This record gives sequence, C-alpha cells and structure tokens, in this order.
Amino acid sequence: MNILQPEEYKERTESIPPFEVRVMSYRLGATYHCTVYNLDPGAVIVRSDGTTRNEAETKALTRAKGRLASAAHRLNED
Repeated sequence: MNILQPEEYKERTESIPPFEVRVMSYRLGATYHCTVYNLDPGAVIVRSDGTTRNEAETKALTRAKGRLASAAHRLNED
C-alpha cells in the first residue's frame, strides 16, 4: 500500500473584506490541494485542487470571494 504524505505545506492569512481568512495549500503526489477557511469562527469556506499550487489557490480564492461577498451582502441586509 502506497501512503502519500503532504509535501510543500504552506499557510498564510489574507483579507477578503470584511473577513480574515487562512489559505492552506500542500501537495499530495502530483496534485496540489488548497483550503480557505474563515478565522472566526474557523469554518471551511472552500476546498480546491490543481496541477500547480497557483492553480489550486486561484480556484479556491475565486470561489471563496464569491461566497464571502454573498455572506457580506446578507450581513449588511440585517
């Protein structure tokens, strides 16, 4: 059985106003995986993968920005 270990782990904080998010990415085999999650309360917003780190992070951040814009709009309506 071949068990893959995460490699090239990278984590950073970004601002997608009005939210602060953490972007975590790593490589498993030939595929990069990226998770974007909200720092408060710590919920996963989106997961994505790609053949490069840039592709995985770009796809994840694009989807996260859309979801967070929708959430910010709902917060402003209240």
